[in-house]
Amino acid sequence: MNSLQVEPRDWGADAPSESRDGGQVTAEAAGSTPQETFPFEAMNLKVGDRLQVQPPATVSAERSPVKLIGYLQDQSMLITAPTTGGSVPMQVMPGDQLIMRVFSGQNAFGFACDVQRVCRVPYSYLHISFPKKIQGTVIRKASRVKTKIIVKVCAEQGDTTEHTAVISNLSANGALLDGRRTMADTGDTLRLSFKLKLHNIEAELSVAAVVRTVFDDETLKQSGTSLAHFGLQFVALDPNDQMLLQSMVYQHMIERPQSVV
Repeated sequence: MNSLQVEPRDWGADAPSESRDGGQVTAEAAGSTPQETFPFEAMNLKVGDRLQVQPPATVSAERSPVKLIGYLQDQSMLITAPTTGGSVPMQVMPGDQLIMRVFSGQNAFGFACDVQRVCRVPYSYLHISFPKKIQGTVIRKASRVKTKIIVKVCAEQGDTTEHTAVISNLSANGALLDGRRTMADTGDTLRLSFKLKLHNIEAELSVAAVVRTVFDDETLKQSGTSLAHFGLQFVALDPNDQMLLQSMVYQHMIERPQSVV
């Protein structure tokens, strides 16, 4: 019997993969987050939605983003063909077992399925079996992903000199900012201006954040560079900005699972 546990870290590179020889399909993660079983409708899937495919280990160790083309209730689902390196089709075959993952709302869902048919005309796509058991878990709002986002920073009050820094990891609630030690102190409120790229669309954000922690990078300190890490909490977020930040985190978790902190 296939078993499936769905945790945010399952989207990383360390989750076990499955075999093509009919062995057990597992994707288990450590932790005590309770697992729940959901109906198909809970995923709220729509044509064009992105899912992630984890293929058999004998096919590829890489996970691939795909798009939902459609489905027939209780029969099968149609998805675009998974690729390696973003362009080379994975050599999946009928009978192969896949693990599919998708984010919806505040949940991460996962299910096992079989490849029913591989189609190449008029484009490459797969028929996969309709999920019999869907498991899910609530995504931590604090889920973070590694980034390298250039940001302009200035204090909300007092000296409003503009600084340039880098967001090295990001969540929907805050960020880790790398910049000059003189830029801010614990308790300061900063204004951050930066750009996010979502599905090839660039969005500009200007958000307020409170400095919760400041710590020096000992490696940089030894080299004489006065840089520090600033732990920030976003405050008074506009609903649209919060949606953009959450979407950015989700996109990274799906397309770059190795970036999950």
